[in-house]
Amino acid sequence: MSDGTAVRLEPHEIALLGDGPRAAVTVAVVELYLRGLVEPDLPGTVRARVTDAAETVEAVRPPSPLATAVHGRLRAPAGPRALVKDPDIRLAVAVMRVPLAEAGLLRHPLLGATRAARRHVRDLRHEHPLPTSRRGLSDRERLLLVALHGEAALRLLLPRFALRAGLVRRAEVGGPDLPKHKPRTTGGVPGGVYYCGGGGGGSGGD
Repeated sequence: MSDGTAVRLEPHEIALLGDGPRAAVTVAVVELYLRGLVEPDLPGTVRARVTDAAETVEAVRPPSPLATAVHGRLRAPAGPRALVKDPDIRLAVAVMRVPLAEAGLLRHPLLGATRAARRHVRDLRHEHPLPTSRRGLSDRERLLLVALHGEAALRLLLPRFALRAGLVRRAEVGGPDLPKHKPRTTGGVPGGVYYCGGGGGGSGGD
C-alpha cells in the first residue's frame, strides 16, 4: 500500500525509519552478535569471528543484506562511526531505502520518514514496550526491542557487549563543573550533591 501500513518491516528497517542510518547499522551489529558472527575487540570496536560455527549459522539462516555488508567491513576491528561512514555499508543502506520509498515510508527527495512511517514506528513501540527483564526473550525479540528502543534496550538486554563495542555511551560521574574532591561540610550540611549515572554492565552475562 502507498501508506506503508501493509508492509512487514525487518528490525533494521524499523531502526532506519525511527532513528536513521546509525540506528540501522547498530541493529545489524547486534544481529551479527546474536548469531555468533562478531565479538568485541579493542575498546569501542567490534570485529568478525571466523569460526566453523559462524559459517554454519550464516549458511542456514543468512543475515540481512545490511548485516552482511557490516560483517564484510568487520574483518578488521571498527567502531560505530567508522561503520556508518564505510562506502559499502552506505550503499547497503541506500539499497535498503528503495523498497521503503516504494512503499510510501520514505519521502522524496531527502528520503526522510513519512508521517505514516513515524506513526507505524510509534505504534510498534507501544505494542512492544521495553520489558523489566531480559530473561525469556528470544533473539528475534531482543533485536526488535533494540530497533524500537535503541540505547535503553541495549543497556538492558546486551549491556556488556554494547559497552565494549561502543554502541552505548559510557556513563559519566558528575559533570565538568563539579569539583574533583568532595567539598567539606559545615555543621553537618553537605556542600554539594553528587549523581552517578548507571553503568552499562548488568548482572550476569549478555
